[in-house]
Amino acid sequence: MNAADWTTIAPGPHDIRLVVADMDGTLLDGESRIPEGFWERLGRMEQLGVRFVPASGRQYATLTSMFGAAMPDGSYIAENGNLVVADGEITSVSGIEHGAVSRIIDVVMANGQTSHAASDGSSADASDSADAASDSDAASAFDIGLVLCAAEGAYVTRHDPDFLAECRKYYAKLTVVDDLHSITEDILKAAIFDFGPSQPMADALLSGFTKELQVVVSGAHWVDIMNLGTDKRRGVVALQEHFGITPAQTAVFGDYLNDLEMLDAGEWSFAMSNAHPDLKEAAHYIAPANTEYGVLQVLDRLLG
Repeated sequence: MNAADWTTIAPGPHDIRLVVADMDGTLLDGESRIPEGFWERLGRMEQLGVRFVPASGRQYATLTSMFGAAMPDGSYIAENGNLVVADGEITSVSGIEHGAVSRIIDVVMANGQTSHAASDGSSADASDSADAASDSDAASAFDIGLVLCAAEGAYVTRHDPDFLAECRKYYAKLTVVDDLHSITEDILKAAIFDFGPSQPMADALLSGFTKELQVVVSGAHWVDIMNLGTDKRRGVVALQEHFGITPAQTAVFGDYLNDLEMLDAGEWSFAMSNAHPDLKEAAHYIAPANTEYGVLQVLDRLLG
C-alpha cells in the first residue's frame, strides 16, 4: 500500500467517532510526555461525541495515572490489547498459561545479567552478576530483565535503579519480588527489557515460544510475549462492537510493530513519519512525527 500524506485529507469535520492512539513514539512527545495541546483536543472530541482511547503496552494503572483526571470513566486498551476497558469497566482480559510463564522466567533468568546492579551501591549484587555471567553461555551477554504483567500490577526481580527506571515509565504499579515463580496471579503478558537492541535478543532467546505464544518486538528495547491472537486490533474491535462504531468512523495512530495489526481496524489509519517501515506500508496515511505533535495536527484536520 502506498500511504498518502495526511495533508491530502480534506479539512473536516469528518464522521469520526473513535480515535485510538498508541503512546510512545505516537501521541507522546520526544520526552514521553502528553503534549500540552492534547487536552484542548480532548475537550473538542468530547463535545463532538468522539471517544478517545489510549492503546499501549503500558499497564492500565499507568494509563489512568496519565489520563484519569480528564477521563475518569474512560476507555483504554492496555498491555498491548490484553486488557480492554470500556467506560471505566474491564470488558476483556487475556492471559498466558502458567506453564509457559514458568518457561519464560527460566529462559530470562538463565540468559540475563544485571550489569547495572552496582549503580545501587550493592557490591554483592554486582559480584553475583559477574559470576553468573561468566558461568553461562554466550547468550548471557544479553543485559535483560523480565516484567510479569498482571491485571493488578507488574512484578520484577531485577532491582538495579537503571532497570527499574525504565520499567516505571510503563508500569506505575511495580513490585520487586524474590522469585517470579512465586507469583500466582494470572499473567496477561511477559515483557522483556534489553539495554541493547531488542530484536537480536528476541531472535536468539524467544524463537522457541513462537508456536504457542505471540512474540512482539514492541520497541527498540522491549519485547512483549502474549497469548496468540491477542493484539491492539482485537481491543479496538471490541470497543467498536461495544459502542456501535464502524471502522469507517475510526481513526488509528501508531508507530511500532505492536501497532501493526491495529491499523486494520480503522479506515483512517495513520503511521507516524517516525514509524517502523512496516507500519508505513500498512497505513492509509502518513502523519507528522510525534516530536512534531503529529496526532494533534491530524486531529485538527479530521475534526475541523
